[in-house]
Amino acid sequence: MRANPLLHHFRARATRPLINAWMSLPDSYAAEVIGHAGVDSVTVDLQHGMMGFDQMLPMLQAISSTPATPLVRVSTCEPATIMKVLDAGAYGIICPQVDNAEICRRFVSACLYPPSGNRSFGPSRGLTYGGSDYVTKSEGELLLLAMIESREALDNLDDILDVPGLSGIYIGPNDLALSMGYMPGVVITEVEQAIERVLQTALSRGLFVGIFCADECNAKKRVEQGFHLVTPGNDAGILRKSYQYYCQSLCGVQESWGQNGGY
Repeated sequence: MRANPLLHHFRARATRPLINAWMSLPDSYAAEVIGHAGVDSVTVDLQHGMMGFDQMLPMLQAISSTPATPLVRVSTCEPATIMKVLDAGAYGIICPQVDNAEICRRFVSACLYPPSGNRSFGPSRGLTYGGSDYVTKSEGELLLLAMIESREALDNLDDILDVPGLSGIYIGPNDLALSMGYMPGVVITEVEQAIERVLQTALSRGLFVGIFCADECNAKKRVEQGFHLVTPGNDAGILRKSYQYYCQSLCGVQESWGQNGGY
């Protein structure tokens, strides 16, 4: 079976951070370009991204032609959705709103074939991308990340992290802040302390830990903090910031022209 570079990097205790791109725009060409940009993985966001399954599939195909590992954030812990996304060739699932151990067990079970789980047989594109031994080897190559993003999840953290088969966790700092009574996008000591507790608790169990970041500077901070995988913003945000930068630069040039009398 095709190896999952994210897991092998983690298991080898490599010191280089893993960089994850986040796609909210439904475009396979963009997915291909981003996959060749030097990132380690590309996540297709079915929860808040502007796409459905029919748009996700060609995006996974495009990512599969690049060195990046194809991941998907599903919209829900509903087993049928998770199984279908894995059948389509996702090599990792980020599951939102895993607030307790029962939700986590349901998530993990949907990802693994019997006897470890209850995933239904029908790997479809999983065989094409993963290899002919996908069914027997996928359990060791799929990255299963439960999102910790609520006060309830913090209260149930130990039980969630003790669920067998879970690869690790992915922190959603914005929803975590909201659940704790704060607006996202602002550095709040209580939220930062909660993030640090989640990180250290997961690391103490030898689990993989990722987090969504506001930007490059925030991502660097999280790497220094000890996270294995960082997501420095999503495609729409980066695209918007890039155009804002160019527009501001060009407006400055235009103002200069005006001061010099134009042409």
